[in-house]
Amino acid sequence: MSSDPNRADLGKDPQRVSGMFDQVAAAYDRTNSVLSLGNDRLWRAATLRAVAPKRGERILDLAAGTGTSSMAFVPSGAHVVAADFSRGMIAEGRRRHGDVPNLEFVQADATDLPFADGEFDAVTMSFGLRNVNDPRRALRELRRVTRPGGRIVVCEFSHPPSRAFNGLYRFYNDRVLPLVAKAVSSNAEAYDYLNESIRDWPDQPTLARWMRDSGWDDVAYRNLSFGIVALHRGIRPAS
Repeated sequence: MSSDPNRADLGKDPQRVSGMFDQVAAAYDRTNSVLSLGNDRLWRAATLRAVAPKRGERILDLAAGTGTSSMAFVPSGAHVVAADFSRGMIAEGRRRHGDVPNLEFVQADATDLPFADGEFDAVTMSFGLRNVNDPRRALRELRRVTRPGGRIVVCEFSHPPSRAFNGLYRFYNDRVLPLVAKAVSSNAEAYDYLNESIRDWPDQPTLARWMRDSGWDDVAYRNLSFGIVALHRGIRPAS
């Protein structure tokens, strides 16, 4: 059992999850790039294409961390709100990107968002939904703050459909990732939780069903990196 009081577990207590991410904020992006073998850049590019932000739109990037994902939307001319539950992540994001005119940082709980109904043209969440203690409630909140006809894109770890590749992936997560995390992370135990949360997370069709049950239409998904990650999309009904 971990001695770290901020070491999150599959109970996903919001304060412990937030505290864990506060601790790793400064080195978070560099660590993720190393652990993903550089695939994080490809996943962000795929998410950007799926969101397809346009000038003048309002985009909510939830679980934005330090704002690296949010910065990809900025050149479009959209107004981007980078929201995260972790104060440490938001502080680091403001330190790095606080001078970007069409980007703002907001601390927010995914299950109780501080935004008006229908405020955003598009909402997106990358690698954060599985850390929420009630992900289906978060999907309903995201629907609430999206305008009718607006869109959602969820980029999240998933389960490779190939049994052989899934075996290699599990070996990497179970044996290799912990060793690399100890070498490059400021809090290796946070990445033990990462591995646990990925293993416990539902597969692609289950998440698609959760989205439909939360009121999203035209839900579809596609696998990235052989299904290590899946990109789910949907539309808020016009009425």
